Amino acid sequence: MTDRADEVLAQAAVAALTGQLALAPKPGLPDPRDLDARVTRRDHRGLRWSAKALAPGLAAMAAAARRTGEATPRLRAELGAIGRCTEHTVGLAGGGHRGALWTLGLLVAAAALDPGARGPEITATAKRIAAHPDKGAPRRPSRGSSVSAKYGAPGARGEARAGFPHVRRALAALSTARRAGATEPQARLDALLTVMSTLQDTELLHTAGPLGLRHVQATARGILAEGGTSTPTGGATLAAFDTDLRTRGWTPRGSAALLSGALFVDALP
Repeated sequence: MTDRADEVLAQAAVAALTGQLALAPKPGLPDPRDLDARVTRRDHRGLRWSAKALAPGLAAMAAAARRTGEATPRLRAELGAIGRCTEHTVGLAGGGHRGALWTLGLLVAAAALDPGARGPEITATAKRIAAHPDKGAPRRPSRGSSVSAKYGAPGARGEARAGFPHVRRALAALSTARRAGATEPQARLDALLTVMSTLQDTELLHTAGPLGLRHVQATARGILAEGGTSTPTGGATLAAFDTDLRTRGWTPRGSAALLSGALFVDALP
């Protein structure tokens, strides 16, 4: 059984995901502009709709963490089982959000384990949960894990076991941009670019290879070096970057999922 606190955490996580989806322009990623595009509008609407299907699973993860009370192998196994059921439910609702479910699920469980924790404390607790293997996980490797093994990238599992360093970097970027006077959308875009500038995104490695990944990382770093998205130069380069990635069909989904995690942690009171 979940209680009100579990539901609140789940809804905060869904709000973080939908907030990420609403952000524009996101280089190579679905955003509200797709509603004006005849070909892609179904994709974006479907993502917004299916995001809501994560809420029951995330609430169940929070409840499991609250019942267990500590980061144990038993909790890790239960979170894995809930996650696989939630993936099936989200698939029925339109699909997507697998990376976000992994990130948000661990962070929601961490927040439920330690209700007073914030920021890096949340990611440290998530790290302790992720340190345990999921014995119920399918033996067949996922595409992400196969790409990680091929290129030596940490992947989603490595990111979690390292304590979500890119979530922490995104949180720092949000704080820096806000202090500099950026609007909230600009601060969030700067946080996304911060993640993209260093993340070994397995989705990009799969579609673009190592050279494509380095191109994306270097361009993101260049925009930040120009002062970020709040500057005229940075904003113009961002628009060109978005056009470039959409033309190439490169989608940095891993970066988007981690930004969702950062927005969730940032929103905790």
